[in-house]
Amino acid sequence: MRIALGQINTTVGDLSGNAALMLRTARRAAEAGADLVVFPELSLLGYPPQDLLDRPALIEQAQAEIQKLATDAAPLRISVVCGTVEPVETPEGKRIWNTAVVLQRGQIHFRQRKMLLPNYDVFDEQRYFRSADRQDLLHLGASPVALTICEDAWNDKHFWEKRLYERDPVDELAKLGARVLISINASPYHMGKRSQRRQIFANTARHHGIPVVYVNQVGGNDQLVFDGSSFAMDATGRVIAQAASFAEDLVIADLNTCRGDLHGTNADECDAVYEALVLGTRDYIRKCGFSKAVIGLSGGIDSSLVACIAVEALGRENVTGIGMPGPYSSEHSVTDARDMAGNLGIHFELVSIDEGYQAAVDSLKGVFAGTKQGVAEENIQSRLRGLTLMAFSNKFNALVLTTGNKSEIAVGYCTLYGDMCGGLAVISDVPKTLVYSLCRVANKRLKNPIPEPVFTKPPSAELRPDQKDSDSLPEYDVLDPILKAYVEDFLSPVRIADLLNFPLALVREVTGKVDRNEYKRQQAAPGIKVTSKAFGMGRRYPIAQRYRE
Repeated sequence: MRIALGQINTTVGDLSGNAALMLRTARRAAEAGADLVVFPELSLLGYPPQDLLDRPALIEQAQAEIQKLATDAAPLRISVVCGTVEPVETPEGKRIWNTAVVLQRGQIHFRQRKMLLPNYDVFDEQRYFRSADRQDLLHLGASPVALTICEDAWNDKHFWEKRLYERDPVDELAKLGARVLISINASPYHMGKRSQRRQIFANTARHHGIPVVYVNQVGGNDQLVFDGSSFAMDATGRVIAQAASFAEDLVIADLNTCRGDLHGTNADECDAVYEALVLGTRDYIRKCGFSKAVIGLSGGIDSSLVACIAVEALGRENVTGIGMPGPYSSEHSVTDARDMAGNLGIHFELVSIDEGYQAAVDSLKGVFAGTKQGVAEENIQSRLRGLTLMAFSNKFNALVLTTGNKSEIAVGYCTLYGDMCGGLAVISDVPKTLVYSLCRVANKRLKNPIPEPVFTKPPSAELRPDQKDSDSLPEYDVLDPILKAYVEDFLSPVRIADLLNFPLALVREVTGKVDRNEYKRQQAAPGIKVTSKAFGMGRRYPIAQRYRE
């Protein structure tokens, strides 16, 4: 059996567009001699559709579109596996299934409903779907196939020390006689995820002694980036076909000869994060109907990285950088920002906030009388920059990309309605120490647009004389390990202090800032998830709460 892995980039809610994309890909697969083409989970709707699933009209349209796809694909003489939804006929419980269908000869030949519904991190499938209570073998020619949907193949008791579910659909289907496993997925990227998948499915192949075909969605949908990285393995867990990471792809795996197309993936994880940010930025902007972006270029490391990502995502002709010097901006910051824009070949504007700042301070003299200058005056500068960027956005229909990193956002070292203004927080899940590494990647890819002084000067918001980030925060090589341990690994302050050999008072100061600044993060622009636990849809903490660990 020759199987085509149809790694496609779907748009949530664009059912007719997604169906047309699958039809075009199926035609290419047929021309390449494939017997079967496999598409990702919920490929008709795009993943995750979230509360669009509550709309009855969407469910009705899905039924019509899947039948139309079956009819349109019939002349190709290739079987098609894709993901869709179908209504539950009984009145009790959830009213839709998450379903994989097999299309043959103009009809829906087979249905497999998802059994294990993830309800953790970014997943919320129990909110929408009914869980299947049984699954059946798919018979394709002489090969009994275990057709599963994402989580159904992620509960192997021989891999996980502690499983989330009692049942193992793959094991159950293997005991029924399955000789091939086909798994359709919408598995988001985070660092380390690609190697983890390989380990899980190689273990499954070896344990059951069957080849595995794994097809994953690719592309950005809101805060999630799907890396693709689809593959096929033989019964020993050896990869015989491999699709690219972070790009649409079509590869053929011949399960008879155990040979297939092997397309390169970026093995370096830092390079992969950069690719994920570019893809996530491109898809967010374009799927939201924009084509241009504007960035506040401060001459610092964060805005430099965002500018590089934007250029790769949209093209330099669609990116504008704006330098906004204020009363405490250094000359080198303006120079570095201008040089950066010139090196990238993007349009650059310089808009001083000095007059606006002085006017604001003068207008507030009466109500501020008798007080010391401090954070209020500093934040006026940041908010004037936000105002400038949003005005440009409104005038020229360009989406503002914010430049705050995960380290700053975690501890609230950011200004509401100031540097947090924008439509997409590109690096909000990137720790500051990783920002520097990603800038080296950008320089390698784009012929050194980031000037070397940007790497070496101390980070500063430049909102008061000689200000440095280290005046308010620990050094980032101290701060970032604490934040990872607390936010991503869920460790207590006492455990963190012991593990990292840091003073407990310092750790508690940092974790206290994380807890206190939830109100800021919930007003931030959506960000792109690249770590195992990002602020946003996968981390749900109350704002008004008093728990301290």
